[in-house]
Amino acid sequence: MAENRQSEGDITFGGDLPAGSFNLQKLNAAKYISLYDLVNKPDNRDALIKTYGNQGITGFLQLVGATKAIGMADEVQYWEETRLHKKQAGSMPVITAADTTVVLAATASTAVHVRVNDVVLVNGSERALVTGITGANITLTSLLASGFTAAVADTTAEVPVVGNLWGQGTDQPTEFIESGIVKRTNPFMIMKDVYSVTGSQATNVGWINLGGGDYRWYLKSEGDTRQRFMDKREMMMLLGEKVTNTAIYNSGAAPADGNPTYGSEGYFSAIEDRGIVNGGYLNSLSDVDDLVKVLDKEGGSSEYAMYVNRIQDLKLDDLIGNAGGTAATTGAAKFGSFGNSAETAVNLGFRSFNRAGYTFHKHDWKLLNDPTLLADSDFAGVAVPMAQVADAKTGDKAPALEMNYKASNGYSREMEHWMVGSILGASNATKDNVEFHYRSECNLVTRAANRHVLIKKS
Repeated sequence: MAENRQSEGDITFGGDLPAGSFNLQKLNAAKYISLYDLVNKPDNRDALIKTYGNQGITGFLQLVGATKAIGMADEVQYWEETRLHKKQAGSMPVITAADTTVVLAATASTAVHVRVNDVVLVNGSERALVTGITGANITLTSLLASGFTAAVADTTAEVPVVGNLWGQGTDQPTEFIESGIVKRTNPFMIMKDVYSVTGSQATNVGWINLGGGDYRWYLKSEGDTRQRFMDKREMMMLLGEKVTNTAIYNSGAAPADGNPTYGSEGYFSAIEDRGIVNGGYLNSLSDVDDLVKVLDKEGGSSEYAMYVNRIQDLKLDDLIGNAGGTAATTGAAKFGSFGNSAETAVNLGFRSFNRAGYTFHKHDWKLLNDPTLLADSDFAGVAVPMAQVADAKTGDKAPALEMNYKASNGYSREMEHWMVGSILGASNATKDNVEFHYRSECNLVTRAANRHVLIKKS
């Protein structure tokens, strides 16, 4: 018979016990809890909760009509016409009442645009004839014998050219005005990202159902890496800038690979450089009216898509409501960009209102509300013209925004994706893992930026 031996911690059977016999244990809370954790399956809920909803922010450029095009050089060049009429800028001396002549001195940065016998407006209403041009000095003579009536202090002036006057029997002008054109360029920028998983982790099964009964967590991480890459690519098209800092441009004093780091002008940068920047929220109809007046000067589009943060969205609702209308019906709103259908605009999340012949379709912009992205930035929204612009060189119609990607002969760098490793179908490396690589070479062209609006908080 087997000998019964007892210790303080537990009870054991000594001797020749059959295989698989168990040890008796005294009641012990710690051991009981450990055993409970071991043999009892957790009541696991395998659904992954979207705590912050859909966190992707891509889609803005497609919704505002930005088109895709192919690029085949290191930069895109495009052409924009200048204004048909130009004011003559310069330094105006003191004018006192009854003066009949005044000399406007064009500065070095402002060429002489007027010709002898041109008629200009001085001080906003005083008509004067250009009677002489000597270098940068332009002599302006009042058309009235009484001379100028307004006293003007020495200041920088801009006088519009409203026409010209010639005497009987005189010859035609000997100078002509050439059309102005501006060549613009925007380099391509290269963006990259990577995600890696080992063979062991790729075969591990977790607690969370990622969809379709698949519990391999690396699929979630790889999908998130791809979404982050696409989000950052769109944000760089919005927030990118041309690199002028040589320390960055050259990747340091002596870059190992000798390749410069190019930047690319983004949408916000283009508007800040040559567009309309509204320094503060649109709080009232008078603020909207001030914006409309600027749009008039810049040849604004009849329809605008306004993508704004939540604060500006609420302020627009308030100002429209205080005016006795609703966001959908105030004024005779136009819906040409939505096939003349207000219902289509509503289905896409736009609410529309009209002011002084301009229709604004407003939409909440997730990017500007995300606390991990631009919620704390100084940007409150944009107003994008929903119309095509004419190319100054060819006359062809072109979209206001154009996304360009490098491509040639069937090879596209819009969204490159490849795998390096020895698992999950990859067989181009020996290391026991696989790397998911992403790369894109792209830029954004903003045509006629003077018609676009950037709303800043202050």
